[in-house]
Amino acid sequence: MNPRDFDNAKSGRVIKAPTGYYAFIPGAIPRELDYQAEVVRVLSLADRKMGNLEGLCRRLPNPYLLSGAYIRREAVLSSRIEGTQSTQSELYLFEMDPAEGPHTEDIKEVRNYVSALVYALKRRKELPLSLRFIREIHGELVQGVRGQEKTPGEFRISQNWIGGSGPENAHYVPPPIEEMKVLLDDFEKFLHRADIDQIPPLIECALIHYQFEAIHPFLDGNGRVGRLLITLLAIERECLSEPLLYLSAFFEKKRDEYYDQLYYVSQTGELDRWLVFFLSGVAQQAEDAIWRAGQVLDLYSRYKHLGLTPTANRIIEILFQNPYITIKSAASSLDVSHPAAASAILKLEELGVLLPVLEGRRRGQVFVAGELLDVFVTEIHADLESGNQESKNFS
Repeated sequence: MNPRDFDNAKSGRVIKAPTGYYAFIPGAIPRELDYQAEVVRVLSLADRKMGNLEGLCRRLPNPYLLSGAYIRREAVLSSRIEGTQSTQSELYLFEMDPAEGPHTEDIKEVRNYVSALVYALKRRKELPLSLRFIREIHGELVQGVRGQEKTPGEFRISQNWIGGSGPENAHYVPPPIEEMKVLLDDFEKFLHRADIDQIPPLIECALIHYQFEAIHPFLDGNGRVGRLLITLLAIERECLSEPLLYLSAFFEKKRDEYYDQLYYVSQTGELDRWLVFFLSGVAQQAEDAIWRAGQVLDLYSRYKHLGLTPTANRIIEILFQNPYITIKSAASSLDVSHPAAASAILKLEELGVLLPVLEGRRRGQVFVAGELLDVFVTEIHADLESGNQESKNFS
């Protein structure tokens, strides 16, 4: 890490460790901010989009119609930022039947991300966001996968770094242990401060995400935990009632800019560029979630008006949790006979709701709700100023 890169830093300092490498010590999270006009403009846009999304959340007949798929989309994209290669379809197939699904390390890591997020959404009802909460999330995230040797659920007790083969030639070196402890204490005090109304919640999410990544308190999994915190804080601050906002899709598309923006804050201490970038992502992903919600609700309404048997209707509910299904998995999930499940699935195939994944195969045949899956493997390009949308399939 070149200390001269941080000569103009206003909210941090560079120190030289006894062994000769340099590390960056960010300042405490600011409690008061002055925003440029562009930040105010984009914040207003993001707030409006979030309000629209929250209004839609409250009208959902079953929040899991969207949240289950969104959790899995987030798991795939957040993990992809860190170099993991897997698809949402592979994740669904693994979850449908772990014995038959793909068993790569990448899939296991993505599945751990799902488990960590589901755990956090349940745990938040008992414990507010805190350092303890964050350690618990981390434990769920890296247990039993690559990185499990790096103390799951525990803050690091040795120096880490980003880029390079060691801290001597790294691109970025976060605070050493003692400085990290001081910063984490301030991080938790910021989360629990009495005057939370002084900073808009979305600005707070941006500040928290930057600070967590700058501190880098774990030996592995910092990026994924930091992105999880955005959603959890948005819910805790009542921006959303359901976990439908995730920025990993935005960050993954703009990966280089994402890292550059974080590094720029450390270099200069200037937050406006980061805030505009972050809030633009919030606005885009809220718009994206609204579009997908509309598509899902249209499908749900159409499927529910097909005049199906009770068993087939129950399969429809299952498909909105996982669009892949087999006769065996349907019979097990619904506790019905194999013939009853087969009859319902074949009827859904006749109606075009389900498609066979492998033509001509019957024993152990896997079916997919193709229209539903397409909603979550389609990339949306939204013109947020005009409201025009253009979509394309990127499978």
